[in-house]
Amino acid sequence: MKAPNFRSLDLNLLRVFDQVMSERNLTRAARNLAMTQPAVSNALNRLRDAVGDKLVVRSGYGVEPTARALALWPAIADALRQLEASFTPGDFVASEAGNTFVLGMADATAAELVPGLVEILERDAPGVSMRVLPLTTRDPRQLLDEGLMDLAVGFFPAVLADLTAQAQIGGMAAFDHQRLFAGEYVCVMRKGNPLASGPLTIKRYCGAHHLLVSFSGRPFGFVDEALASLGRKRRIVLTVNQFFTAGRVVVGSDLLTVLPRHFVSITGMAHEFVLRELPFEVAPVLVDSLWHRRQGQRSDHAWLRLAVAAAAQKAFGEDRV
Repeated sequence: MKAPNFRSLDLNLLRVFDQVMSERNLTRAARNLAMTQPAVSNALNRLRDAVGDKLVVRSGYGVEPTARALALWPAIADALRQLEASFTPGDFVASEAGNTFVLGMADATAAELVPGLVEILERDAPGVSMRVLPLTTRDPRQLLDEGLMDLAVGFFPAVLADLTAQAQIGGMAAFDHQRLFAGEYVCVMRKGNPLASGPLTIKRYCGAHHLLVSFSGRPFGFVDEALASLGRKRRIVLTVNQFFTAGRVVVGSDLLTVLPRHFVSITGMAHEFVLRELPFEVAPVLVDSLWHRRQGQRSDHAWLRLAVAAAAQKAFGEDRV
C-alpha cells in the first residue's frame, strides 16, 4: 500500500475528504465547502493519488467509501475538529449572544422542555431566541442536513439503529445524539368509556376504536407493530399529528389513544382521563437529541445541547435516563 508523503500533502485535501465522507455526496460536500463539484472531484483525485486508494466509489446518487477510507476517516475527522476548535476565535458567551436556534420536537416533548428552556434564556441568554418547529418525522436527518433545524428532539429508534450499525463497521456517522429521558406510553380513555371498568385485555383493546397520533400521517405506528407481532390488529378510526389534539378528541368520544405518561399530567385534562397499562409489551420510549456532526464542535451549538439537556433534567429529574 502506497504511503503518502506528508511533507507535500495539501491538508485542504483532508477537509474535502472529511466532507465527502460525512455527506456521501459530492454535490453536498461542495456546497458545505463553498467549492464547485469539479474542484471537489479534483481534490479527491489528488488525495487518491497520495493514498493509493480509490477512497470512494459512485453508488446511486452518492458515493460509498472503501475499507481504506473508513479506516482513515475517524482519525482525520477528529484531528480536523480539534484544529477547528483551536482556531475558532473565542467561545460562545450566552449572556452576550444574539443567536437564533431552531429546534424540532413533538408537542408533548415541547410542553415538557420549553418552560425550562425559557427559564434558561431569561436567566442566562437574554439575547438568544429559539424557534420550535413541529416534528413531522421519526427520521429528521434530512432536515438537519439541509440546515432547516439545529437540533431535533424525539423518539428516533430507526435512526439510532442505523448510527449504531455504522459504528460497528468502523464508519463515522454524519450525526450524533444524546439521550435525554426515557418514557412510556399508556392507553388513555375518557371517564365513562365502557372500557374504563374491568380489566383491559388485549381482546377488548383490539375490539375498540382507536385514535392514532402519527407525525407523518401514516396510519400505522409502533403499537400496531407490537400487535402485528402477536398476530393482532386494531381499528384506527382517526389519525392526528398532535398529542394534545388526541387528548381533546378522546375526552369527548369513546375512542382510545396512546399518550406519553408524562404528558397526561400537563394536558389540563388529566382529571377527565382514565389510564390503563397496555395489555401487551411495547419497547420503552427513549427520547434523544439529534444533530449533524458538522455542528458538533461549535461552541454555540454545544451550549444549545447543554441547555436542552438541563431542561430535560429539570422536567424529569433522576428518571430522565
